[in-house]
Amino acid sequence: MEIYMDNAATTRVYPEVVQLMNKIMEEDYGNPSSLHMKGVEAERYIRHAREILAGILKVEEKELIFTSGGTESNNLAIIGGALANQRAGRHLITTRVEHASVYQPMMFLEQMGFEVTWLPVNAYGLADLQALREAIRPDTILVSMMCVNNEIGTIEPIADAAAIIKECNPSTLFHVDAIQGFGKVVLHPKRIGVDMLSVSGHKIHGPKGTGFLWVRDKVKVQPLILGGGHQKGMRSGTENVPGVAGMARAAEIEYTDFENKLTHLYGIRSYFIEEIEKLEGTVVNGGRSRGTLNQPAAEHPEACAAPHVVSVSFQDIRAEVLLHALEEAKIYVSSGSACSSNHPAISGTLKAIGVEKRYLDATVRFSFSFDTTKEEIDECMAQLGRLLPMLRRYTPDGRKRGGKRV
Repeated sequence: MEIYMDNAATTRVYPEVVQLMNKIMEEDYGNPSSLHMKGVEAERYIRHAREILAGILKVEEKELIFTSGGTESNNLAIIGGALANQRAGRHLITTRVEHASVYQPMMFLEQMGFEVTWLPVNAYGLADLQALREAIRPDTILVSMMCVNNEIGTIEPIADAAAIIKECNPSTLFHVDAIQGFGKVVLHPKRIGVDMLSVSGHKIHGPKGTGFLWVRDKVKVQPLILGGGHQKGMRSGTENVPGVAGMARAAEIEYTDFENKLTHLYGIRSYFIEEIEKLEGTVVNGGRSRGTLNQPAAEHPEACAAPHVVSVSFQDIRAEVLLHALEEAKIYVSSGSACSSNHPAISGTLKAIGVEKRYLDATVRFSFSFDTTKEEIDECMAQLGRLLPMLRRYTPDGRKRGGKRV
């Protein structure tokens, strides 16, 4: 049995998406900017994708900018938003648990002379909202905060944050990295005061190399890719028609019968945590309870969690060693964010939430899809029950406990 539990890294593309993309690439392959019928056919796919995605988010179709993925969307929102609004100020705010595609642009802007405030988080990864309130100034032009943490699954208090931002400085823009949240929580950004929102296609069973940035009408963002003036000049380059259409179709499938899917996935997550805590020397990181973006953080100080991500630290075992041991059993997991690099590194998120030093290099991320089954969880637990005692016979540097290095 092959068991894939790395869905936060990427997902298997839905068969319906593959079928649609193949049709476009083989039959409806025109350039959507062309004026002939082949171009018109291609443009219809782009328009239909806008209709689907705008309908899911309850926003206007013209507010969507198609990109090459979540990284580009985050860069466009943060760098483009900062550059376009720098006359109003040069102060930015983000948290200490953001994805690299957020904190690296922030560091880039720091090098350009912008000032960045890095908000602390609690032991569950929840951003400190009081620190946010105290950090906002008249010259604060942008706040960026993730919706769902990609490593530990915590749902950030987006609605509360939006309310605080708009109360303290109504002109401050609020960007949300929803790359792990889209398809796993209900997102209506305009209703809760968000100004920009990033999404990636390959996290929702769509194709890699696809994504979009939603930008509220009238919000100023400076384009980062210049050229033929596509998408009203906001992102030049011929649109990836099969990719955009495939991403929209995946989103449509993802949000069909959504509540029942969520109930199933939260059940899988709870069962996984219940079973893994029966194993000796395991610690689950991050939030536990089910929640929504609109739930006041004060009602759930222990933090709510998305249904698909569980972070587990294993005593006396290096994450990379366990990852490859599970791989031999055809169980695929991640030692952290697979989006940053394939070279293992100590997680800034785990440091920020105060994980003990001995666990920083001993933490594995398990991430599920709506298709994950209880039988797969049981097999995973059986393999972990077999592997953990065997791996603990050796120290993290490969020495047999009480003996020589092997």
